[in-house]
Amino acid sequence: MPHAQTQLQISTHGQGLYEFTRDAVAFCEGAGIGAGLLTVYCRHTSASLTIQENADPDVIVDLNDFFKRLVSEDPAHYRHTAEGPDDMPAHIRSALTDVSLSIPVADGRPLLGTWQGIYLFEHRIRPHRRTVALHLSGD
Repeated sequence: MPHAQTQLQISTHGQGLYEFTRDAVAFCEGAGIGAGLLTVYCRHTSASLTIQENADPDVIVDLNDFFKRLVSEDPAHYRHTAEGPDDMPAHIRSALTDVSLSIPVADGRPLLGTWQGIYLFEHRIRPHRRTVALHLSGD
């Protein structure tokens, strides 16, 4: 069974969702694998992955606002505060979402829905350089 693997570097400028669908599609198209499974893996504990609507930017704003309300950034709520007041909340947000995704591939392209995009979900306030691993296996 053929395999292809790469890593993407995604620069963030703080909390938010960063779409990298085009990079994932380009990787699949260039891998020479027609049908298979794409695994997307975030190599961090304070960022995560999600598949979300990429047509209406309000979806992204609402998701960010929801997670800010859901997980407080008040350091009085946490023991782990050595890396700043946003670090433990970032770990919690990451635990509530996904650090890996599995996406079927057909005809050399991820089988995403019409309005679906693949996003890195940055949970820290400061900018970071995140690494996302892509692994495609199939025929």
